[in-house]
Amino acid sequence: MPANLTPEYMKADKWYRTATTSEEKILALEEMLRVIPKHKGTEHMRADLRKKLSKLKDAESQPKKSGGHVDIFHVPRSGAGQVVLIGTPNTGKSSIVAALTKAKVQVTDFPFATGAPVPGMAKFEDVPIELVDMPPITADYSAAGQVGTYRNCDLVAIVIDLSGDVAEQLAVCLEFLESRSLLAAADMPAHDEHGNALGKKAFCICTKSDIAPPGALDALKELCDYPFEFVAISTETVSGLDTLMAKIFKLLGIIRIYAKPPGKGADMTEPFTLPTGSTVIDLAYDVHRQLAERLKSARIWGTGVHDGQNVQKTHVLSDKDIVELHFS
Repeated sequence: MPANLTPEYMKADKWYRTATTSEEKILALEEMLRVIPKHKGTEHMRADLRKKLSKLKDAESQPKKSGGHVDIFHVPRSGAGQVVLIGTPNTGKSSIVAALTKAKVQVTDFPFATGAPVPGMAKFEDVPIELVDMPPITADYSAAGQVGTYRNCDLVAIVIDLSGDVAEQLAVCLEFLESRSLLAAADMPAHDEHGNALGKKAFCICTKSDIAPPGALDALKELCDYPFEFVAISTETVSGLDTLMAKIFKLLGIIRIYAKPPGKGADMTEPFTLPTGSTVIDLAYDVHRQLAERLKSARIWGTGVHDGQNVQKTHVLSDKDIVELHFS
C-alpha cells in the first residue's frame, strides 16, 4: 500500500536530514511521527521512526562525561524576555545590539564577524529585555547548533536590510525557520503533548531605513505571507529605536507590576514582570511560592479599580498596577 506522504511530512523529513544535533533530530522525528499519515502503508515507517527516536532519547539520557563539549549556543534567558536576532550577512544585527545594550559586539562591514551568540541587556522604560546577536545565515550555511538558541528564546527578530534585496533576505530567513518548525503557524498546534511551545512568535526589524529606496518597506510587507509586525529603524540616526523597544515589550506579552509592602511606599524601580492575563495569586507565587499559599487579601492601585481597592485572588492584573499583598 502506498504511503502517500504529505508535504508536512516531507518538510519534517528534510529537517531531520539536515539536523546537526541530537536534540534537533529528536524534535524532527517527533514532528515526523505527528504528521505522518496513520494507515497500513506507513506501519513499517512509523515503527522505524519510533526505533530511531527511542535510540536517540536513550543516548541523550546517558550521563555526560565531565570536561566534554560546551554548547556555545546555549544562552541562559535573562531579563523579562529573550529576543534572538536572525538575518543574512551585514543586515545590521550587531548594530542593533550595540545601539541598545552595552554588549561587546563586533560591528564591521564584512560578513561573519559574529561567530557565536552575543547577549546584551536592553531596556524598555524600567523593564530589562535581553537581545541576542547571532551569526548570520545564508541559503547554504548556518552554524551547527544555532537553531537551539532560537528554539529556547521568547521572540525571534528577523532582521532585514531595507537597502538590500529584501526578497532574498526574507526567503533565506523564512526557509531556515520554517524548515525547522520554528515559526508559529495557523495550521499547527501551539504546544506539543508535553506543553512545550512548537513555534515561536516572530517579527521583522527593518534596518537602514535612512538609506532605503522608496517603497522598500511596503514591498517587504507585500512579500511576507505571515502577519508579522514590521519596525523600520536606523542605528545611524537612532530613528525608530524607541518604537522598536515598545514593540518588543508588546510582543513579549508581559505586564509589569509594582509591589507595595503594607504600610510602606511601592517599589517603583524594579517591577515584577508577568504574562498578560496574570492574576493576583500569580503575582503572589512569583513573589514567594510558599508565602502565596498564605495569601489572605490584596489591595490594588491601577487600571479599572479605585485606589486601594480590595480585590479577589483571581483579579486580572493590568500593566503598571500597584499591588499590596496581605498574608496570614
